Amino acid sequence: MTGEHSPPPPPPGPDDLKSPLLPLHEPIRRTQCRVNSIFTPQNFYVVLGPLLALLVSLFVKFDGAKANSGKMLAVIAWVFAWWLTEAVPLPVTSMCPLFLFPLFGIASADSVAHSYMGDVITLVLGSFILALAVERYNVHRRLALKVTMVFCGEPLNPPLLLLGLCATTFFVSMWMHNVASAVMMMPVATGILQRMPPKEEQSAAVNKFCRAVVLAVVYATPIGGTSTLTGTGVNLILVGMWKSLAPGAKPISFNNWFFFGFPVAILILFSFWSILCLLYVQRGSGRALAPYLDKTHLKRDLEALGPMNFAEKMVLSIFGLLIILWMTRRITDDIPGWGALFDGLVGDGSVSVLVAVLMFIIPNKKGEGEKLMDWNECKKLPWKLILLLGAGFALADGVQSSGLADVLSGALSFLEDAPYWAIAPLVSLMSSIITEFITSNDATATLLVPLLYHIARTMHVHPLLMMVPGAMATEFAYWLPTSTPSNVVGFATGYIDIQDMLKIGVPLKVAGIAVLSLLMPTLGALVFGTSDGSQWNDVIESRWMSRT
Repeated sequence: MTGEHSPPPPPPGPDDLKSPLLPLHEPIRRTQCRVNSIFTPQNFYVVLGPLLALLVSLFVKFDGAKANSGKMLAVIAWVFAWWLTEAVPLPVTSMCPLFLFPLFGIASADSVAHSYMGDVITLVLGSFILALAVERYNVHRRLALKVTMVFCGEPLNPPLLLLGLCATTFFVSMWMHNVASAVMMMPVATGILQRMPPKEEQSAAVNKFCRAVVLAVVYATPIGGTSTLTGTGVNLILVGMWKSLAPGAKPISFNNWFFFGFPVAILILFSFWSILCLLYVQRGSGRALAPYLDKTHLKRDLEALGPMNFAEKMVLSIFGLLIILWMTRRITDDIPGWGALFDGLVGDGSVSVLVAVLMFIIPNKKGEGEKLMDWNECKKLPWKLILLLGAGFALADGVQSSGLADVLSGALSFLEDAPYWAIAPLVSLMSSIITEFITSNDATATLLVPLLYHIARTMHVHPLLMMVPGAMATEFAYWLPTSTPSNVVGFATGYIDIQDMLKIGVPLKVAGIAVLSLLMPTLGALVFGTSDGSQWNDVIESRWMSRT
């Protein structure tokens, strides 16, 4: 009809081939690129890595060394610059050797990829799948409540309760990653604190005890992680790099590490507990805490979990089976263990993956066809740590194969006459201070362990005499909330502040360094066979010559 507006045509359908891909009547929005959005510190850090690699390649030359040694140093500069500044996410930086090694002519893509899936990596994968199963069925919470009830005491004994919380966290952290252990145990700690009066109504004794409960979880976590091979990524990095740097040497097994790491961790744990009680448990605190905390509260939480079901029992049984298999695969040189039945072909990683596979086969008896684990749960696996481990192993192999190891050894020749009794504490102190400012203890270990290996060779001592205390000291990140993710977990509760961490962290770091300096030359020499460093160097040199 004339003068009337016809209705608008219907919008084009998906089957209309003549319909435009973009709407015709909407204005095209143009985004403006501002200069200040380009020149940011983050973008500068991104450019810094390639720039350092370029400068090293152009201006750093080593006389009499292999051509690839300078290229390897350039790759290290690039990777470490991105690691330290976090210009890109840590896992992304960890994948860089996969393309940098072939581009710089250091190694083939296939050979560098092998570093990302060795026995140590499979050990991590299997262990974390088991840890996820423990978390899924609340086995950790039930265990924590039962152990804490044992140590609670009647009447209430605050130092004994703190010891129970420390021991429980220590035990959980022995078998699970530090961050996972802290996340699991912190609800147990805060559950205790929720029974206390509000902060503004707390007496000095109650307030100090509340801080001590959180600090117990924060610090017992890394201490427990040092006691077993799988307790923290630092231990795995050390073992993997030792295997890469000294392929002809005796590898460090789960059993070897436990015989050394557990006594070290126990001594540090009791040092920590003593410091904690001295600074945070006042006289008469038991009477002040009695109205709020006793065994009745813990029993109530335990009863709320109900009886242990089939799935929990199976996870706990498989967990025990894994520990037994790890401990008995290779017992001593005279008692070979069950691994001898397979001609030494089975490693700790093989056992870890075997147990993880069982979790996907055994039913949980909760639903039709449901197993103890399903792959959706495995989306929580720590791929960040796995990629970091792979990058560390790749860099260690590159340093050795490129000839950079020989350059570093020559540059450190001035250390040949230095006494070990003075070097070991300094190495531990250096590692423990550096790790305060690098959030990832694993990244710190990746940076220092290969360097310590070559320093030890220059000094003609067994490398493990320096590598072990240097690596373990990277777990002494006790001063700052940002030093390690497990510290952040405790700091986020709001019960502690930086002053609390410094009050505990400074004396605890000194105690840890003293324990390492004392036990490494004594117990370490017995466990790792490091009594004759010069003889070891001769053996390794001959083996490397035969390989090349």
